[in-house]
Amino acid sequence: MRRIKLFYLLGIMLLFLALTMALAALWSIGEPQGDRGSFLSAILITAGTGASLSALAYRSRGEPLSLAESFTLVSLAWLLAGFFGGLPFYFFKEAGCSIIDAFFEAVSGFTTTGGTVIVDLEVLPRGLLFWRSLTQWLGGMGIIVLFLAVLPRFGFRSTTLYRAELPGPVAERFVPRVAETARWLWMIYTVFTVLQTLLLLLCGLSPFDALAHTFTTMPTGGFSTYNASVAALDNPAAEVVMIIFMFLAGVNFTIYFRLLKGDRKALKSEELRFYSIVLAVAALLIAINIAPFLGGNIILSIRQSLFQVVSVATTTGYASTDFDVWPHFSRVLLLLLMFLGACGGSTGGGIKQIRLLLLFRYARRELVRLVHPSAVASVKLDGQAVSEETLRGVTGFAFLYIFFFAVSTLALCWMKLDLTTAASAAASALGNVGPGLGMLGPRFTYHAVPAAGKALLSLMMIMGRLEIYTVLVLLLPESRRFLRNK
Repeated sequence: MRRIKLFYLLGIMLLFLALTMALAALWSIGEPQGDRGSFLSAILITAGTGASLSALAYRSRGEPLSLAESFTLVSLAWLLAGFFGGLPFYFFKEAGCSIIDAFFEAVSGFTTTGGTVIVDLEVLPRGLLFWRSLTQWLGGMGIIVLFLAVLPRFGFRSTTLYRAELPGPVAERFVPRVAETARWLWMIYTVFTVLQTLLLLLCGLSPFDALAHTFTTMPTGGFSTYNASVAALDNPAAEVVMIIFMFLAGVNFTIYFRLLKGDRKALKSEELRFYSIVLAVAALLIAINIAPFLGGNIILSIRQSLFQVVSVATTTGYASTDFDVWPHFSRVLLLLLMFLGACGGSTGGGIKQIRLLLLFRYARRELVRLVHPSAVASVKLDGQAVSEETLRGVTGFAFLYIFFFAVSTLALCWMKLDLTTAASAAASALGNVGPGLGMLGPRFTYHAVPAAGKALLSLMMIMGRLEIYTVLVLLLPESRRFLRNK
């Protein structure tokens, strides 16, 4: 049976996950607080399960994956990463995490959402804090994309795996081979990570804080080592560095590859221009709106506005201030930015700027056709006509995104959450943003959300990270039949 290869690949993934846990546990050496036992238990369970699965299916390691199996593997990989990645939080009793809390925390990390259920982060040992950051760094560019880059000989070669996990309406490949494209992505990602770490060190952050915040900036994750998030650093220079790298992480990584190859036309990308204009206009409007609230301090207004706009629009979720006390206009605009998200092919979440740009142009074309029914018009991006297949995918995704947002909001309201909290929680989870409004503002956590709500939001985070279709395709009768017949 060919599908048993899924067990082999999932086993390899869990072995790798256990190894990364061990790397995070190195920060626990010499720490007075005892999280070493928590890590040891989690590592043994994760490694033992991984070894058992890979040994069970070892003979099927060379067999190819079908389309349905590829989608299944990606979805199961993220679910298992959430369960096993949450074990260190569950075993560390001082964190106060139930099994669903631990799952939520890990899923929030791997999907780069950044919402937390831990009430007091500052009581956690450095090992667990670093593990939170590392989950986001691993999930930012994609767990499966990482395996495609470094573990192709174990069977991670499928183009479908790449397309199923990489964000954006079109999973672009820089070079013909998928593994080489994945390596380029991770190389660019790693170079940015090193550069930001060095700059944060120059800004006066400790090596631990510099690494921890870099590991959650580049994946647009937003986990911080402090309860007050970036505001606790009280370091304007570090905020400027984070603004720059949040913006860079929200750009389509294809542009960086093209620039490395000497193609300066990459900077003329219409999506990049649209992304930049949206962020600039939103930051200006909010700065004007909050200036009276901040006593007319223009510099502070611009700094806080720019930081929060870039943080929310790129779905990073850092907080440099409590934006939930800002005027209603600014709060609603930030909520809308949660839907917009960053560029396709970036580490950001949301609907994606490229989809919004295509939807605007599609709507304009339909308006022109009302006036000129016989006109032949195509939707173009960067001078190239966009296929009708791509446009159908974009409109379908936008509908599903709004549909699941509405259903999640209704479900959370049924669980006795107020409308502001429920709507912002659904938007935040589906867009992989992190903080919300109301009971989930920057000063609060998701601890008060009922267990059923945390489970629902965890599912929404995974669906948002995998862009909905990857998960939903498993529910189609054709996929189920295909799996049963193999």
